[in-house]
Amino acid sequence: MLEPRLQVLYGSQTGSAQDTAQRIARQAQRKRIQAQLLPLNSYNVANLISENLVVFVCSTTGQGDPPDNMKNFWRFIFKKSLPLGSLSQLDCAVLGLGDSSYAKFNFVAKKLYKRLVQLGASMLIPVGLADDQHDLGSDAVIDPWLAALWDKVYALYPSLADVIPLSEYEPLPPTYTFHFLQEKGGIPNTSLDQRLPTPAQPHPCRLLSNSRVTGPSHFQDVRLIEFDITGSNIEFAAGDVVTMYPHNCPEDVQQFCQLLRLDLEASFTLKPAYNTAAPCRIPQPCTMRSLVESFLDISSVPRRSFFELLSTFATNELEREKLVEFSSPAGQEELYSYCNRPRRTALEVLADFPHTTAELRVDYLLDLFPEIQARSFSIASSLRTHPRRLQILVAVVQYKTKLYKPRRGLCSSWLASLDPKQGEVVVPLWVKRGTLKFPEDKDTPVIMVGPGTGVAPFRSALQERIAEGKHSNVLFFGCRSESKDFYFRSEWERAKQMGHLTLFTAFSRDQQEKVYVQHRVTENARLLWELITKKKGCFYIAGNAKQMPASVRSALKEVFQQEGTLSSEAAEQMLVVMENSGRLQCETWS
Repeated sequence: MLEPRLQVLYGSQTGSAQDTAQRIARQAQRKRIQAQLLPLNSYNVANLISENLVVFVCSTTGQGDPPDNMKNFWRFIFKKSLPLGSLSQLDCAVLGLGDSSYAKFNFVAKKLYKRLVQLGASMLIPVGLADDQHDLGSDAVIDPWLAALWDKVYALYPSLADVIPLSEYEPLPPTYTFHFLQEKGGIPNTSLDQRLPTPAQPHPCRLLSNSRVTGPSHFQDVRLIEFDITGSNIEFAAGDVVTMYPHNCPEDVQQFCQLLRLDLEASFTLKPAYNTAAPCRIPQPCTMRSLVESFLDISSVPRRSFFELLSTFATNELEREKLVEFSSPAGQEELYSYCNRPRRTALEVLADFPHTTAELRVDYLLDLFPEIQARSFSIASSLRTHPRRLQILVAVVQYKTKLYKPRRGLCSSWLASLDPKQGEVVVPLWVKRGTLKFPEDKDTPVIMVGPGTGVAPFRSALQERIAEGKHSNVLFFGCRSESKDFYFRSEWERAKQMGHLTLFTAFSRDQQEKVYVQHRVTENARLLWELITKKKGCFYIAGNAKQMPASVRSALKEVFQQEGTLSSEAAEQMLVVMENSGRLQCETWS
């Protein structure tokens, strides 16, 4: 009987798919199944025809698009020239990680599942559709899905039943081993910023300004940040995004190294512990300071797999009991209350389990902590208006939970801390094509709904369109207060006076009754109906994914029902047709 060799392949813009894929590979290894874990951009897709067992873990981005590290695979797998039975020997499963607040919930996983069936693959179990919106998070779907997967694998390979699995309390070998060099220092701390992320090598760009654009009494700190892209060959258009790697704050780096008794100045190289290790992007040699500052994600809320691995090191009975509980399906509600609800960080968890933390070996750092993921921001400027400059609008994330220390967003806090007045600051960054596409035709009206920092891509679009003589522009902007967070007010008013912009505003807290952008949409139903039906206008929504996009979409549906005297079904179909033709586009973030 042929023993299975499992390929666990993942595609993700964030660390969630990598973490889940790693968890699947670890479970396979405990069952003594040979498993290889790879991002899809590191896997030779031509080998798929000879695989016998594959699990795909994938997320969805933008308007139902595959993540960057999955795009080449995506293009290959959907080639029309592929014979329909070409994967008939393959047993596989697809797990999607998504958020049901997005319109294209787990679209990539659903589409991949259908395509694999089309190519003749045998699907072991139905596609898994994990949802971050679930009370217990994605594990509410992942746990039963994995149980069903292993049941199916055992049915396919009966000989596995005779294999004694590794104990849950026995740590697996580390993916990499650290080899420390005798000489300390001599390696620049910025070495990690020379990584080669897809699709381009980041270019070091000088930070020119970092200005707060909200009133001093406003609860939220929002920054307009400008970079000098001279000599970088960076080009971008309206709707594109800029991407960068953030750094952990110095206080967290110091605390982490104290807890684990790490020497910040020590330098090391890494060696894969086995030949199926996923490619490592850490530059070598590397200093411990660079590793912790720029690579290990120590400030995020740890996932369940973190506690599973941590529990294998626990020798203190009380700590071990609690870690095992957090790792079990039955303990997920307890874990959610301890970790997810208060947004407790991995660093804080280590401090809560001092005996176990003292037992950790440095070789397991890369298994415990995922890589810091790159963050993307909508570009808020146009090269037509600001040559050799790139601007972004960043809301600094900070909020309170039951924990004493305020929660802070890693990238926004890092950006806010950069001060070009204190000396030259250089940030490596690169630009990616965005999901929002604006019409080429000069006479096509553009209607944009961008409350808060959602207005950023529309500022870029308006600067570009006005420079090109495209003056049929409508902007719905919303914020809390006209005097505290009305971003780019003078620009909008100037464009309005020149006849280049029709502006509608909604200041939700300036009167007793709250007014939002969706209310302004319904109030201007006749204008919107005319622009959309008679002039073939395009409608755009950008901003927070929670409630606003769905509320604006509902308001637009109401416009169609009211002005077109359409039924609910007909109005919904009109929205679908606009979405399919690219005349209704949405870019949201959580």
